[in-house]
Amino acid sequence: MMPFKSSAQFLSDLSAEATGKLVAAAADVALIVDAQGVIRDLAFGSESLKNLGYEQWIGQPWSQTVAKDSRQKIEALLKDAVSADAPRWRQVNHSSKSGPDFPLSYCAVKLDPSGAGAEAHSVVYGRDLRAMVALQQSLVDAQQASLNEHWRVRDAQSRFRHLFQLSSAAILLIDGNTQKIQEANPAAARMFERVTRKLVGLPFPVGIDEGGHDALQAMMATLRASGKADGVRVALAEGLGDLTVSGSLLREESGPMLVLRLEPLAVSPKPAASKAGGLSVLPRLMQSSPDCIVVTDIDGTILSANDAFVELVQASSAKQVQGESLGRWLGRTGVEMNVLISTLRQRGSVRLFPTALSSDQGSSSDVEISASIVSEDGQSCLCFTIRDVSRRLTGDVRASKEIPRSVGQLSELVGRVPMKDIVGETTDLIEQLCIEAALELTRDNRAAAAEMLGLSRQSLYVKLRRYGLSDPVAESEK
Repeated sequence: MMPFKSSAQFLSDLSAEATGKLVAAAADVALIVDAQGVIRDLAFGSESLKNLGYEQWIGQPWSQTVAKDSRQKIEALLKDAVSADAPRWRQVNHSSKSGPDFPLSYCAVKLDPSGAGAEAHSVVYGRDLRAMVALQQSLVDAQQASLNEHWRVRDAQSRFRHLFQLSSAAILLIDGNTQKIQEANPAAARMFERVTRKLVGLPFPVGIDEGGHDALQAMMATLRASGKADGVRVALAEGLGDLTVSGSLLREESGPMLVLRLEPLAVSPKPAASKAGGLSVLPRLMQSSPDCIVVTDIDGTILSANDAFVELVQASSAKQVQGESLGRWLGRTGVEMNVLISTLRQRGSVRLFPTALSSDQGSSSDVEISASIVSEDGQSCLCFTIRDVSRRLTGDVRASKEIPRSVGQLSELVGRVPMKDIVGETTDLIEQLCIEAALELTRDNRAAAAEMLGLSRQSLYVKLRRYGLSDPVAESEK
């Protein structure tokens, strides 16, 4: 926090009423808290908070107005206000009777009384995080819808592939335009193995006696024209037996596809049934998995975690993380854990949720989270799979954004260009990439992007114009 340099010159003559207006306008909600942590007064800077009945907080301990899992944060905020360090913003949840918990971000500043006998108190600034939570929830919903559609298509492809491979009937997929074989199942490969070892890519008919070529060509022409055709009887080459060929038309985006079914009239050996077996070693696999696996209760308190998670958060042992909230390490803005738990309660699962994981030593890693909720004997628990994608994201950023100078190029400038210019160019590039990433995550919501970057809206607009990321400003508007 950087205070005014000339506050005594410009703010010393403010009246109590003007000071109150100034404090109320600086935040969505402002609290006056005495030395015992009791709320003595409050003011609202946001119209949306006036009708929620929070006037009843006056006279109550501040810690009693928040959810149980946020009371320790209130104590930390009061300690931060007393310390000489810059105040720290902390996300706190207030319980709501009409819906989900109400999230606010608080910062407390202690005021030293000037009059004799005056009691010390603190001014608490609060910011409404509902827009940020709603934005992240919208992002999760859109991502879930996209993933559900992806998995639906993938499941359909998997079922088709399974049936295609296990079918006892010989099936060929033929391009309707070129008549080249696109796919052949194992039954078809066995039928033609004495004639040719490779079917895919060859023009059809292949491996068929020349006397049946005209009948097959006529049948395929009828399929392309009407979509239906009567089956024909032909003979395999080299006198290997007779078969009946029937087919249907499958229209795809790339063009028509002919699906031909070949049924031998002679008795053919049935494919041997495959046998599969395995030993369940799931618990050991989860413990030794390179991805982090964490099991929590319904509120996000860790019940168990594998070695990969302990290593990523740089804890000394698994016992050290047990009983702690996963939100202690998870998230960039402090609301991701609430969004994940809310989504799991509504949908039952979450896939590929992007966020960050901080370690006890202060380092941070970009991660993707997939999670599900499991209920047994009336109790529910959450299972999180956390994958470190820092290297992958670094590669993606380099591929999508051209960095003006590589490390080697910057090194060559040493001695020819002042270090201040080299550092300034690198700083401008990183700042521009951060702003673009925030706008992309918030779907170009500049107010939310400014909140995520820790900037005021005016500062964000100045930087957008500086890097050419905003619409051109007309001369009249300048």
